Amino acid sequence: MKIFIIIPAYNEEKRIAQVLKELSVLPYEVVVVNDCSVDKTAEIVRNFQVTLLNHKINRGQGAALQTGNQYALSHGADIIVHFDGDGQFLVAEIADFVTQIHNGYDIVFGSRFLGKKSDVPKIKNNIIFPIARLVNLFLGIRLTDPQNGFRAFSKKAAQFVQIENDGAAHCSEISAKAFKNKLKIKEIPIFVQYHRFGQSFLTSRGRGQSGLQIIIDLLFNKITK
Repeated sequence: MKIFIIIPAYNEEKRIAQVLKELSVLPYEVVVVNDCSVDKTAEIVRNFQVTLLNHKINRGQGAALQTGNQYALSHGADIIVHFDGDGQFLVAEIADFVTQIHNGYDIVFGSRFLGKKSDVPKIKNNIIFPIARLVNLFLGIRLTDPQNGFRAFSKKAAQFVQIENDGAAHCSEISAKAFKNKLKIKEIPIFVQYHRFGQSFLTSRGRGQSGLQIIIDLLFNKITK
């Protein structure tokens, strides 16, 4: 069984080496999608036995994830895991996602609000909860943490869920399409260790997600088509 870890990376030179070092001892195929970083991210990644894909322009995290998904599917992936390159997620928890896919779930979402206490910055909470309520209301879904980027797909789920939003609303889009296609869905608790605040309410390029753009995409129904 081939398990691919997809890491979208934009200016992650400070922490990506540690993430890749921790992943290197595990039996996963690691793919880093460098979203036109202007720092030494690509140079650092080349020091590891992983696949490096490069965007020629900065397209956004959603686009980087779709690039990774397409690569994994074309190389025989059975399970695809989305993981961050900034050290916020725990490598040890990937196994929990893989186990749930083995148990028959099509897509598994991580949640910061299901039992493991993550020290979520207050300012981030002020963005997360209003957006989460809007996402659930507009899309008719029930997730405790719909903007969480730690998730796993079965091969079937990855084929159904094509990410069309390059930046801000890709998390909402993935959730919407998972429910729309009646995939078997599960949320599991994760721990997030914050090193920086990566999300802005106004901007949507690079790593962060724009709260404003997510709302705009919801209003114009761009994530449910």
